Amino acid sequence: MQEKIDPYTAEINAFSPANADELETFRIKFLGTKGLIKDLFEEFKTVGPEEKRIFGKVLNQFKQLAEAKYTELKETIDSGPKTQDQDKDLTLPGDGLNLGSRHPLTLVRNEIIDIYKRLGFVVAEGPEIEDDWHNFSALNFPEEHPARDMQDTFFIKKNSGQDDIALRTHTSSVQVRMMEMGKPPFRAIMPGRVYRNEAISARAHCFFHQVEGLYVDENVSFADLKQTLYHFVQELYGEGTKVRFRPSYFPFTEPSAEMDISCTICKGAGCNMCKYTGWVEILGCGMVDPNVLENCGIDSKKFTGFAFGMGIERIANLKYVIRDLRLFSENDVRFLKQFQTEII
Repeated sequence: MQEKIDPYTAEINAFSPANADELETFRIKFLGTKGLIKDLFEEFKTVGPEEKRIFGKVLNQFKQLAEAKYTELKETIDSGPKTQDQDKDLTLPGDGLNLGSRHPLTLVRNEIIDIYKRLGFVVAEGPEIEDDWHNFSALNFPEEHPARDMQDTFFIKKNSGQDDIALRTHTSSVQVRMMEMGKPPFRAIMPGRVYRNEAISARAHCFFHQVEGLYVDENVSFADLKQTLYHFVQELYGEGTKVRFRPSYFPFTEPSAEMDISCTICKGAGCNMCKYTGWVEILGCGMVDPNVLENCGIDSKKFTGFAFGMGIERIANLKYVIRDLRLFSENDVRFLKQFQTEII
């Protein structure tokens, strides 16, 4: 055993590592769980009683020598200059962080809200899961009425009655809740996500975003509605944007209209966005039907009101010239980076 230890002792004394990797190799060779010292202690168990007293001391001294050498060299390497692989230069400038941006729909939503807030409208919100009364019946959609077919609904519970539970198809349900819980006058907008069972394509999606508005007070007229929406268009798209109203039908308003603006992309000259008509429809509107007021406990002989609703995606399409609705929900970084001028 002494003959085995002597060469190893000389090797330990002469060892001078160039880096931490060589020192780790030394540790594994001599002090590791499968190292030489572990093997020598296993061999020591077979030595006779008389030799154990002699070689036990030699073996312990050998182990202490290896441990002391390792500790000394480790302290030397740890306190010495670092190589590029061992550590980073803390004086170097840090990596820059890529700042995000608000989603284009959020940008448009906030701009719409700001415009109407300046007109005295407040923001109201409601649940996305609604019952039949707030989503349909209170808004003048009787059971089996053909107008219900205008909106393909995601039903959660279907009982063919007012117990039906569904994902809301419009934010008009928030108008109903507001009128039920308070007293006129009301002047509010209702932004939120809505759901309809439609095939997903470049022009349609099963969920989208709306902003609806409601103004109920004494002596509210259609002229008030037209002037409010005209002001909104001028603020959003700039002065000179033309507006026109076309008669339409909605169960909850009477009379009803759809509002078009001159195409902001081709300036009325005609393009595929406006289908070469020079006009783009952006919202529906009308005077609140007296039946809706009465359903919500409001005296329709004393109060009148107007309502309107627009899809935020449609507004964003015209503002940013986005031709595919699917881009809004696909989280494509290449698309979202285009809006980094608006930093969070």
